[in-house]
Amino acid sequence: MSTETLTKPETDSTESTDDDSPKMFHYVRKNKIAESAVMGTHVVALCGEVFPVTKSPKPGSPVCPACKEIYDGLRPGGDA
Repeated sequence: MSTETLTKPETDSTESTDDDSPKMFHYVRKNKIAESAVMGTHVVALCGEVFPVTKSPKPGSPVCPACKEIYDGLRPGGDA
């Protein structure tokens, strides 16, 4: 049996921002936000993106277009 050292591929760092803020915010279940922020658990956005909540949006923050489209198509009233 032999071993081999693998090198980590270089990644393009132009995707990240200096202040580590998300590029856009997603719609997630309201009751899961606090749990994720405190416990570090992951949430699932309406668009299917899975991530831990680390930031809260400010007015005018960019919103995921897929989440917005799904949210706008939901019937009002249900949180189930």
